[in-house]
Amino acid sequence: MPNGTSPQILVDGLHFPEGPRWRTTAPGEGKLWFVDILAGKVMAVDLSGSVETIAEVNVPVGLGFTTDGTLLVTSPPEGKLLALRDGAQETVADVRAATGYVCGEMVVDDLGRAFFGGGDPSILSNFDESIPPGPGNMPNFGFLMHVDTATGQTQVVADRMTFPNGAVVTPDGKTLIVAETFGFRLTAFDIQDGGTLANRRIWADLGVPPDGICLDQEGCVWVAAIYYLYGGAGGYIRVEEGGQVLDRIDVEGYSPYACTLGGPEMKTLFLCESAILGLPRNPGDGRIRTIEVEVAGTGSP
Repeated sequence: MPNGTSPQILVDGLHFPEGPRWRTTAPGEGKLWFVDILAGKVMAVDLSGSVETIAEVNVPVGLGFTTDGTLLVTSPPEGKLLALRDGAQETVADVRAATGYVCGEMVVDDLGRAFFGGGDPSILSNFDESIPPGPGNMPNFGFLMHVDTATGQTQVVADRMTFPNGAVVTPDGKTLIVAETFGFRLTAFDIQDGGTLANRRIWADLGVPPDGICLDQEGCVWVAAIYYLYGGAGGYIRVEEGGQVLDRIDVEGYSPYACTLGGPEMKTLFLCESAILGLPRNPGDGRIRTIEVEVAGTGSP
């Protein structure tokens, strides 16, 4: 456990919180933006636990900000990347019309490049999360897509991804790291001009299913590991390239689904949790906790 401390509840009574993004609003101040997927809400919370609903969206999943501070969200049922401006929802890219695929978890870097996972609308048609994943019970292969948020231009940049999920971009803007949830690994790519990807490689074999991830200043990744053993709880593991685990935060009675670093010094680790994978997710099952860590966050998100 980092610093020998335990996580503290920031907000509870949620349904299925995901996609956390910290954004500084003034020197020493900021808020955590996140989605409550099953409640259909984009929300924000400050460090005192004061929560507000920013917008209601049809199953919001991925969250990010453009270079000018515009809030972006993906909606898989709509198949679109949306911008939330002044209470209105504007289409940045009609992903389904451009590619035939739906869009999911997302990272937006400092250059306004949005990368997100997705796939055919039937990506989950062969998967039942109430039983362990394995032969005969796996999602269909997914894809990685890139959207230029200035123009809306959309392209598929990687295929045969095993349920692409959380992602980060390194501070130099040169590397994308993606969680392949049911591949039990983190996969890295070199980012090329125009948002294309090259040099696909395994960044870390984990042995557990990763969901949301975030990057720190030592180049390590915090991973929300949905479970250690199917049917049980998981935890948050800090791993370096190659897969060595350097730290961990175990969870009891919940599955971790996302994490991000933020706060005044970027050393507050926000932990998004809900019902254990395979059990029903009911309103009130979700929560966000915080814990202070030693190494500050960096990169995108």
